[in-house]
Amino acid sequence: MLLKSAKVTKFKSITASGPVAIDQQVTVLVGQNESGKTAFLKALHKARPVEGSGGYNVTEDYPRTQLNAYQKRHDTTPDVATELTYSLTEDEVTQVNKQLGIDLISELSFTILHNYKNGLVIKLSIDEKPFVASLLGDAKLTTEVRLAVAKATSVRQLVDLLNAADLNAEEANFKEEIVKRFKPKDGWSGWNNWVEWYVYYYELKDHIPAFLYFDDYYLLPYKTNLKDLSQKATAAGSDLSKLTEEHQSVLGLLKMAGVALEDLTNAEGYEEIKARLEAISNQVSDTLFRYWQQNKSLEVEFDIRADPRDSAPFNQGDNLYIRIRNTRHRATLPFDQRSKGFRWFFSFLVWFGSIKEQLKEDRRLVLLLDEPGLSLHGLAQADLLRYIDDLTEEHQILYTTHSPFMVNSERLYQVRTVEDKDGVGTVITDNVSGANANTLFPLQAALGYSIAQNLFISPKNLLVEGPGDLVYLKHFSALLEKEGREGLRSDITIVPVGGLDKIATFIALLHGNELEFLVLHDFDKRPDPRIESLVRDKILRDKQVLHYAMFRDPKKYQKDGPYENTDVEDLISLPLYLKLFNATYNAELGTTPVAVDALPPRERVVESLNAFLKEKQIELRKGGGFNHYLVANHTAATPSLTKKPDAATLGRFELLFQHINMRF
Repeated sequence: MLLKSAKVTKFKSITASGPVAIDQQVTVLVGQNESGKTAFLKALHKARPVEGSGGYNVTEDYPRTQLNAYQKRHDTTPDVATELTYSLTEDEVTQVNKQLGIDLISELSFTILHNYKNGLVIKLSIDEKPFVASLLGDAKLTTEVRLAVAKATSVRQLVDLLNAADLNAEEANFKEEIVKRFKPKDGWSGWNNWVEWYVYYYELKDHIPAFLYFDDYYLLPYKTNLKDLSQKATAAGSDLSKLTEEHQSVLGLLKMAGVALEDLTNAEGYEEIKARLEAISNQVSDTLFRYWQQNKSLEVEFDIRADPRDSAPFNQGDNLYIRIRNTRHRATLPFDQRSKGFRWFFSFLVWFGSIKEQLKEDRRLVLLLDEPGLSLHGLAQADLLRYIDDLTEEHQILYTTHSPFMVNSERLYQVRTVEDKDGVGTVITDNVSGANANTLFPLQAALGYSIAQNLFISPKNLLVEGPGDLVYLKHFSALLEKEGREGLRSDITIVPVGGLDKIATFIALLHGNELEFLVLHDFDKRPDPRIESLVRDKILRDKQVLHYAMFRDPKKYQKDGPYENTDVEDLISLPLYLKLFNATYNAELGTTPVAVDALPPRERVVESLNAFLKEKQIELRKGGGFNHYLVANHTAATPSLTKKPDAATLGRFELLFQHINMRF
């Protein structure tokens, strides 16, 4: 069973989060500090905490600005805090149908509303008619009784009609079996649809995922008094919420190693204690360093000893100590003297490593991680993401972050932005177009990092100035390949670097990495001196530099000029480019699209259009001109615009691709 969506209302800074779509594997909440990310996770956790006790506290959780007014109606009309929608997997749907004895549903979702009086409202919709028809089809009824119940469309109505009929013994038994199986039990009388109640009670309620929350407070302690821990664990029983986060973490550590607390407190003799400690050390080290790639020279060590000179409770019997050995330096340090990043990573793996066994949970969990890996180095955060990916095989995960290294740039569909908007409160959405720049920064940084990494991943890199170049090159390559002509080779990666001035920096990053690369840039009056300098210093070879002016003639490559000022847009014939431009700005231009003969003569089509817009006082963006990338993007998104491109345009791009391909 999967959490499908969540909506939080009237909880701390959240007035109404809106329905938040939850990914089947990972959902990433990105936002600034104090935007409401933590509040969202805590609202979910209180709805169904795996530890046992939960629920909402009006004084602590309800928005303070509305608290006084709400308390007057709290007892009679409590507000809803969370609205959680779940969906069944295919196997679970099959199981429901099997129990009903009929293929009644093909898919199923249901919603649970949790209110501030900690009551539930369950919304579930199942059409009973086919099931009633199936019951009647299998039943042995007399003609009179069958006619009497023929109009029944629900199980409850069927029972009422059977009660009103004159039944023989077999028919009476048929009715009693229905009542026994489907009539809601005491305390569930509000269900009118008995099939819905049956499905929820027997097939859903015990399999609803519970929430498990983790933050920095669950860091493992350097030392723990075993007597004190044993007493408190016994008193808490199965309700782990009665234990401190540190004690919960230590119990998790022992469970992870398969060692019971009693085994340590009751162990007799040095050898037995030492064997159990080494078992813990080996188990934890193997698990930890399967993911922790930052320093392979570490080992986890445990020790048990008494220290009557320590402060209470550590002066009462044996203490469990955690130390980390560095095999390279041949020294050990107390766990609390390691870096906070290492302590967090270690504690997190321990905390979760045994949680299902510790809580005796056989259902899926939804893990709520608040700023995971905040103190980790960027590469260590990548280690953490690998572990999170492994966890998604069994559990859904929601985590908050503002680190670009915790955002997988290949899975931006998993990201939800979180903003605290004036007069509205916290808003959570998967539509990044309306988010402010500060909120989007981690996504932008993640994409930038991904692009930079891509330079080192792809063996063949074509460096271009901007995203518009990438879009046009990809688009016209696809058109050529569709006609059986030569497009850009699939093993060549196009990398927009953000302008010619940045190309030198990118080449410096690439130089010496045994990678192949080629520069393709706009031509503006004369060869670029920075590129010429790279060629002169033999960092670049002359054949590794191309510019668009070399390909303005669709039939002939111009190696030595003379050249006209040329952008990628100038490889597109003027009538076709104006068609693309007019389609992009259709709403702004209205009934007066730009015509070829209306343009002032310029070498570059962009210059011509800018001059035209200025002359006609048409403002398409502040500061004048127009957005070149917007035209490129609209072209790629609207294939019908280039369904039949002219031969000259295709000829220029094919000539360009031929020369790019031959240089790799």
